Amino acid sequence: MKKLTLFWFRRDLRLEDNTGLYYALQQEENVLPLFIFDQNILEKLEDKDDARVGFIHDQISRLKSELEEKGSSLLVKIGKPIEVYQELAQEYDLQAVYTNRDYEPYAKERDQAVEKLLKEQKIDFYTFKDQMIFEPGEVLNGSGEFYKVFTPFSKVWLDQFKKQNIEALSYFHWKNLYQTKALELPSLEKVGFIRSKIEIPPRQTDEEIIAHYDKTRNFPAKSGTSRLGIHLRFGTISIRNLALQAAKLNDTYLNELIWREFYMTILAYNPQVVDKAFKPAYDQIPWRNNEEEFKAWCEGKTGYPIVDAGMRELNTTGYMHNRVRMIVASFLTKHLLIDWRWGEAYFARKLLDFELASNNGGWQWAAGTGTDAQPYFRVFNPESQTEKFDKDLKYIKKWIPELNSKEYPKPIVDHKFARQRALDTYKEALNS
Repeated sequence: MKKLTLFWFRRDLRLEDNTGLYYALQQEENVLPLFIFDQNILEKLEDKDDARVGFIHDQISRLKSELEEKGSSLLVKIGKPIEVYQELAQEYDLQAVYTNRDYEPYAKERDQAVEKLLKEQKIDFYTFKDQMIFEPGEVLNGSGEFYKVFTPFSKVWLDQFKKQNIEALSYFHWKNLYQTKALELPSLEKVGFIRSKIEIPPRQTDEEIIAHYDKTRNFPAKSGTSRLGIHLRFGTISIRNLALQAAKLNDTYLNELIWREFYMTILAYNPQVVDKAFKPAYDQIPWRNNEEEFKAWCEGKTGYPIVDAGMRELNTTGYMHNRVRMIVASFLTKHLLIDWRWGEAYFARKLLDFELASNNGGWQWAAGTGTDAQPYFRVFNPESQTEKFDKDLKYIKKWIPELNSKEYPKPIVDHKFARQRALDTYKEALNS
């Protein structure tokens, strides 16, 4: 039995500038890359045509081809990681497993279990930083604690970014890949899913969009955002390359990447935020949770055009413009007094670029329950948001062709009434 080292792909689906892969190839011989379609994750997905699974399958196919050009291949398994590793340890003479760190609660639990299993069998388990510039624990205040407010976090982050001379990894020892004939790739159907009709944005960055991001990002009718969320989420592009590019082109864009790391840090230190308010007092809010109103929100039939356009864009494309995400989240939590967790779960189901930390952070920000959140008494007015960001109704008319006709519903609730109801409800809950 030939001695073998595995490199385990997860949220880093690329060969270039991949930290764990770089070190595996530098320090070991006979490195065989591995990907596991994790049934613990897949079994929780509600839609069998989930576009994200099709996207992952396409990226795995691309990686496999790229590795085969180098005389190796990609080992692809379907199952629960702990069971897959039990089988692999029997099948191969495993020396070590290399992988990049993931900071979500499930991922940390999974990796601890896999590491324990491997160490019992005298197999080394090495993890590396790859999906963040600065991982949890690297940006701390003077007392060695995590930041609860974004602005000081971002200042320290930027200071370290400038001092540390961040670079992408370039030279890889490809000769240390395990040389093998092409391995089998299970079909998407075998994984348990079918192809979605939703299109995936391209993997390439558009420098023009990044360069003008601060001027165009708030207008949903313009192509003013990079649409790279899904690629960052699954690591088909390198965060280091993107941050270096943003640092040269646009500070506002770089700031968005820092928000991403802020929320990842918050989640790593506060795993309870997955289902509880970051500010515990806010769990006292008596949400109305009207199911009919929630259904109207989901379907884009609230009678508030900017809200409905956003929801229809999401349902059709798996994407929603960032400014509109804030408006629809504020509307659900403040106008309708529906629990932010309902909205967060709906986004988690529909968004191509769903990423737990950012989704949770964004929803808690909108609801006023999170770290560094907008105060509860700030309630977005959908009409004034429309006036500011979609004055000519180009975005709204694209998604609501029946606007101003009998088919379009009347507003589900009056803005002035809803705003006062939200203020009273929050105030009473927080002062009780």
